Amino acid sequence: MEFLPEKLEQYVEDHTSPESTVLQDLNRETQAKVLQPRMLSGHLQGRVLSMFSKMIRPKRILEIGTYTGYSALCLAEGLGEGGKLHTIDINEELEDMVKRYVEKAGYQDRIRMHVGNAMEIIPSLGESWDIVFIDADKENYSNYFDLTIDHIRPGGYIIADNVLWSGKVIQKVDPKDEETKALMAFNEKVLKDDRVENALFPVRDGLMVCRKK
Repeated sequence: MEFLPEKLEQYVEDHTSPESTVLQDLNRETQAKVLQPRMLSGHLQGRVLSMFSKMIRPKRILEIGTYTGYSALCLAEGLGEGGKLHTIDINEELEDMVKRYVEKAGYQDRIRMHVGNAMEIIPSLGESWDIVFIDADKENYSNYFDLTIDHIRPGGYIIADNVLWSGKVIQKVDPKDEETKALMAFNEKVLKDDRVENALFPVRDGLMVCRKK
């Protein structure tokens, strides 16, 4: 399922501020060399994440699911003075590529990558967060929410990607499709949680934006 008709998607990108040269290079290399390049946030969503971050001016960002680092670089654009972004991914094979682009963007002192199980790493960080961006294994979205919500500052945000899941959330669900069932449960969970207010943005594959009260 395409997120938007091709011509409309092109129009949207043509009327959105361009990526930096570093992000363009990262996008191209991901498309050419890495499996499942569709996982990359891409131009439009990257600019949305950058804009959210610049509006919030966070001091601490947690990203769960690094992939090749595109979204981390976008979120880092809005870090406040002395700000840090911690990003976690279980795939050590992409670590060198991520670090290369972090250095290329000049963020080596602001972005720290952790490789391993996010459920184990997050409690060890001992931070309070202004933004948590979830873009990892879908079955654990609700667990990541539960693990971080008490460590989000009042007025802070949890942003979750892929919550529309190519439209599968409104289709008949295969009982064996654990990812779709998990995302549907997550969307309902967020909606019913009195600790947050939320909006589901139909940007790319769906961004759930939750603000802690």
